[in-house]
Amino acid sequence: MSEIPYKIYLEESEMPKEWYNVRADMKKKPAPLLNPATLEPVTVDDLSHVFCRELAEQELNETDAYIPIPEEVRNFYRMYRPAPLVRAYCLEKKLGTPAHIYYKFEGNNTSGSHKLNSAIAQAYYAKKEGLKGVTTETGAGQWGTALSMACSYFDLDCQVYMVKVSYEQKPFRREVMRTYGASVTPSPSMSTNVGRKINEEFPGTNGSLGCAISEAVEAATSQEGYRYVLGSVLGQVLLHQSVIGLETKAALDKYGVKADVIIGCAGGGSNLGGLISPFAGEMLRGEADYKIIAVEPKSCPSLTRGTYAYDFCDTGKVCPLQKMYTLGSGFMPSPNHAGGLRYHGMSAIVSELYDQGLIEARSVEQTEVFKAAEEFARVEGILPAPESSHAIKVAIDEALKCKETGEAKNIVFGLTGTGYFDMYAYEAYNNGTMGDYIPTDEEIAKSLADLPKVD
Repeated sequence: MSEIPYKIYLEESEMPKEWYNVRADMKKKPAPLLNPATLEPVTVDDLSHVFCRELAEQELNETDAYIPIPEEVRNFYRMYRPAPLVRAYCLEKKLGTPAHIYYKFEGNNTSGSHKLNSAIAQAYYAKKEGLKGVTTETGAGQWGTALSMACSYFDLDCQVYMVKVSYEQKPFRREVMRTYGASVTPSPSMSTNVGRKINEEFPGTNGSLGCAISEAVEAATSQEGYRYVLGSVLGQVLLHQSVIGLETKAALDKYGVKADVIIGCAGGGSNLGGLISPFAGEMLRGEADYKIIAVEPKSCPSLTRGTYAYDFCDTGKVCPLQKMYTLGSGFMPSPNHAGGLRYHGMSAIVSELYDQGLIEARSVEQTEVFKAAEEFARVEGILPAPESSHAIKVAIDEALKCKETGEAKNIVFGLTGTGYFDMYAYEAYNNGTMGDYIPTDEEIAKSLADLPKVD
């Protein structure tokens, strides 16, 4: 085997030409989305009132393993893809571990994250359909930033509802969105019916992704020529994000490396699902075996403490019902700094893979996460996003286990983005004012008590 370089770059010609749809290889498929009015499985026509039609078709496609990436999208990808797979030699040395640690770096674009992979695809389909613009939600602001860039590229109006606590904690991401032409509203707001209702029911709330989704859907369906686009959770998003995993596997294959452990942070499931899809596909087909770990915050532990059941995808209960690991659509996460991991549920695909035992899940506390982020930044030279740092924390844990056992495992994790717009969070950590919050069993039970009744 040749020497592994610090950064493994694929040639432009090696960039994926197709997205991979892991559902095609799942013998037991994720449960269908349900129409909230009829509780019947949604159709393409149902979804087309909210999403672009081609995206609606992708959302319900469970048979095609590979879907061509449009040439216009691939041309945009070329500006920042293929993304490097980095061997973390310095971190390995610092930890004194025999493990080989690799991370797929998705922060090499202005949005600072992996979100642009799906944003440009969804903006492309909106433009192709002849729409005026799109609406969306954003948590930490990475998705809103990515979508504002994509909409600017295709000359589309972009309306973003940003979780209120992130709107206040991460003002610079908000300003990047506005620089690219987007309008940004803190959610829950008083400008939508559902926002006013949520503010009345939860006075003084810091908001949640579920709240922001409700507002964005209402805004899309009440304006002519607009559709809603989503940055995580849904199958269409995981499909677009599969470029992460496809490139990761191609880079490993290039040097004859087989991953033993694959780790991703988990909020709604876009980064994790994109990273693990081709590897999970091999497991589903019986071709290989991997240890896959989803890492979530203890403050919003949908996989580790949630219930696998049908639930609304949004707090306002206007979106389809999805079977997923959930804390209840009314769950209001604490205002911690993992803004992109503050969703009450989890991707149906990730949930089903977890329920089948193909992946495992861990939850970690915020201060532990920032300790790992600091350790990584000091030796690897990249300031990671708080979301990404959840994966870093568990990657370090796994590497230290190898130190104890002497095993030289290959550990791969997703570095979803950079943390340069998260300096208020780093300031709180450095000042010693950052705390940890773990919801009680009573709080979770109260939220789950309101799950919809589905036979």
